[in-house]
Amino acid sequence: MPLNLNAIKTPGVYIDEVSLLPPGVAPVETAVPAFVGYTESNPSGDNVPVLITSFLEYLEKFGGPQSPTALGIGVTVRDTFEDILADPADPASYVESKLVSREVMTDTAKIRPDNNMFFAVRHYFANGGAKCYIVSVSTTFGAVSDSDLVAGINALEQEDEPTLIVVPEAHGLGLGSGYDNVYSTALNQCNKLKDRFTIIDVPQAADNPDSSQATTDITDFQGNSNLGDYGLYGAAYYPYLETTIDFEYDASEESQIGITYEKVQADGSPSQAPDTLGADLSAITSDLLRKQIGNAIRDISIILPPSPAAAGLYARVDNERGVWKAPANVSIGAIVGPVVKINNTLQDTMNIDPNGGKSVNAIRHITGRGTVIWGARTLAGNDNEWRYVPVRRFFNFVEESVKKATYRFVFEPNDANTWVKIRGMIENFLTLQWSLGALQGSKPEQAFFVRVGLGQTMTPDDILNGRLIVEIGMAAVRPAEFIILRFMHKLPEA
Repeated sequence: MPLNLNAIKTPGVYIDEVSLLPPGVAPVETAVPAFVGYTESNPSGDNVPVLITSFLEYLEKFGGPQSPTALGIGVTVRDTFEDILADPADPASYVESKLVSREVMTDTAKIRPDNNMFFAVRHYFANGGAKCYIVSVSTTFGAVSDSDLVAGINALEQEDEPTLIVVPEAHGLGLGSGYDNVYSTALNQCNKLKDRFTIIDVPQAADNPDSSQATTDITDFQGNSNLGDYGLYGAAYYPYLETTIDFEYDASEESQIGITYEKVQADGSPSQAPDTLGADLSAITSDLLRKQIGNAIRDISIILPPSPAAAGLYARVDNERGVWKAPANVSIGAIVGPVVKINNTLQDTMNIDPNGGKSVNAIRHITGRGTVIWGARTLAGNDNEWRYVPVRRFFNFVEESVKKATYRFVFEPNDANTWVKIRGMIENFLTLQWSLGALQGSKPEQAFFVRVGLGQTMTPDDILNGRLIVEIGMAAVRPAEFIILRFMHKLPEA
């Protein structure tokens, strides 16, 4: 702080340290998602954002997934014998010969849980996610309520750190007023605070849609006029993903896993075997069989909407490259693949929507690259300024960073000294972003400008009314969405 010369009254020597460097702008974090949904427990209460830094911490605070009963998980154990001799009228005559084989099968090969927060958060961390916020709207699993999810989203408004809103259970609402209510609330909040972005799941009508159903899903979503406002703050993804996440259960839930026991003869005919293994898993005494049943349950494929994986990739790309790099053309982890194959014909309509501009980012399997996000557009796909996800998120990043750094100048004298400090502070910050590759131009003057001062951005009336106005322009880099290679014949030269 400069020495106040008016306060010197006693003869002596005084030291006045003069700062020649402008204050700095601390960059804010860019990929801190907030997951909103139902959990098994929430020690902090409903609609309270809680920061976690690992999936283990989620388990400790919010518990596990829905019970096996709620998800309809049962197991069939089928034993095949060489020969089974029994008189149907006389069970006491039952005789069995050599056991040929034992099959352990679950009643379902795939499940798409509506209450999927447990699996969603796990998939987020499996794809490069770091810390995140959890907003538990209720500990009662069951039908998803849009009013519950909206209350959780509204609770985020008081939290400053989240930069992404993810509602993986909204897909259970299907297209309609409830779905619109959830995502309109999220997009409105993004527009109001201007420091966050919403990742949207396009509802999928079937677990394994064919190309015709996929086209219908996209057409219905793009024809929905209720998500048009503030689409620049959101991006939509399709289709769902078949993950490699294991289904987990604890010992207390073994009684909820029903066991069906079958005995058949080698020729496939059923036996008249009178014995059973027990009504549920808790009754199984064989350690080997319990292990076989556990492995079969863990092999059930969990189908999830793409938003949790997308949030993880946002975090990974931001950390490795920067928020200005499109979170696309990066392999998705912990998956078997997308549940439907997207071809170029379908993606043509997904990527460019000439009517409403609701671009949908496709998730595709690319030979040699795996399953990747193959799009980087916002819901404002027809907007030249805010068409791309990294452009919108980079502006969010700069705006929030500069906003927080400028708070220190509130109530400072509105004069040239303050203007110079603010301009120098912002220029230094933007020069750093340019050097990292976030801004176009061969030199900083081509990449951005910062204007502040009387006659430039302010009038005498502005100063009289306490307004300090700064204008910032940036040439943000845009993704190379279409790479065109031109080939032609060259005539030989003599």
